[in-house]
Amino acid sequence: MPLQNRVTPEGDIVAVAARGTMFGVRGGCFHRADKTLLPRPFASPNWICCRLQFKGRKRALMQPGLYTELFFLDEATAWAAGHRPCFECRREDAVRYAIAWNLTRGRAGRSRAPEMDDQLHGERIGPGRQKLTFRERLSALPDGVMVRWEGRPALLLGGWLLPWSFDGYGAGAMADSSMHVDVLTPPSTVAVIRAGYAPMIHTTATEQR
Repeated sequence: MPLQNRVTPEGDIVAVAARGTMFGVRGGCFHRADKTLLPRPFASPNWICCRLQFKGRKRALMQPGLYTELFFLDEATAWAAGHRPCFECRREDAVRYAIAWNLTRGRAGRSRAPEMDDQLHGERIGPGRQKLTFRERLSALPDGVMVRWEGRPALLLGGWLLPWSFDGYGAGAMADSSMHVDVLTPPSTVAVIRAGYAPMIHTTATEQR
């Protein structure tokens, strides 16, 4: 039976067989000894998105007391859920993200992880642990952002909206650029994408356009 460790763009963690192309954590361990999740779906605000493989590390998933391993279809999914690049296994990407973060705030250099984590945490989860979104006109959003479209997550890419699934993106449609949508990707990460650092996107997205 699949473990409950696959993340949707809404930030929900579910049990499905498909694994995805990226790995991540939410600050530590939030699973029980039987590998079921605790009610609070994170251990700290340190939500990161990692490579599937790094320095040959291998171990059984969800070991007692160790961090809860999560999986994403792609980086666009991870960013929509509120994660950012990892400074250990993806240092170059994380530095680019942190530099773009500062650019959006009119600052030189790169931001530090605790600042970004605290800001993102306030943008992704509300008081009742519900997913936070914001309304925006589609034409004001950059490629790589996730939105709700016809009641489900969709990726914005080249003027198209592509419905998300655990296995990839489905056949999309040209979007009405004037319509307003609920944006799943946190505002700070939307600004990072707009500043020039686009997330990695599953290959099915280009096949469906």
